[in-house]
Amino acid sequence: MQSLKGIKILLVDDEPNILQFLEMGLLNEGLEVQTAQDGMTAVTLAKEFQPHIIILDVMMPGMDGFEVCRMLKKTENVAIIMLTAKDEVDDRVKGLTLGADDYMMKPFSFEELLARIQARIRNQFPNLMGEVVIGDFRIDDRRKEILYQQRVLELSTTEYELLKFMVLNQGIVLSKAKILDKVWGYDFGGDENIVEVYIRSLRDKLNDKEHRLIRTLRGAGYRVDIS
Repeated sequence: MQSLKGIKILLVDDEPNILQFLEMGLLNEGLEVQTAQDGMTAVTLAKEFQPHIIILDVMMPGMDGFEVCRMLKKTENVAIIMLTAKDEVDDRVKGLTLGADDYMMKPFSFEELLARIQARIRNQFPNLMGEVVIGDFRIDDRRKEILYQQRVLELSTTEYELLKFMVLNQGIVLSKAKILDKVWGYDFGGDENIVEVYIRSLRDKLNDKEHRLIRTLRGAGYRVDIS
């Protein structure tokens, strides 16, 4: 597992034992950690501490985790992993609809939490991880450079952002609308078929003639498959 030093985490849970356990473990991994036992404190701390990730319990007295998520996603650039003790699909859907980035069921292993944190950093704050290696890809966000099979790819700025987004979300089907929103921006007013043009160019540069690396799922979008 790559180093998580310098990553700031806010833990929010009304159970002191859980907070203490997670705080000790995350501090030992080199993360900067703050804790809160209620929603209002969490909102205030988030604005002051500016965490990269919030581990947020759903069931809390007063302001619950859903409301905390809703408020912070409006104003803060933060990844939110929600925790719940209830195996309820409706809760998961509600949290994700409000902007949560991931969901974990209690009880969970500390190792799984670390893996989820690393995944969120890779996806939302890749520059904090330095170089990210996924399969045959090496992404260096500081140099805006991607290597594939130890070869530097000659990419335009948009090609770089598109390939980085797809590789970081490898295994996930990405619709054209999702790609446009994340790579071109929500206010892009052009034709969504521009995605096809850039995908074609990336396949050429990756020598992906048989579309085994960047797959097309008709009617759904694209998926990067990395063995």
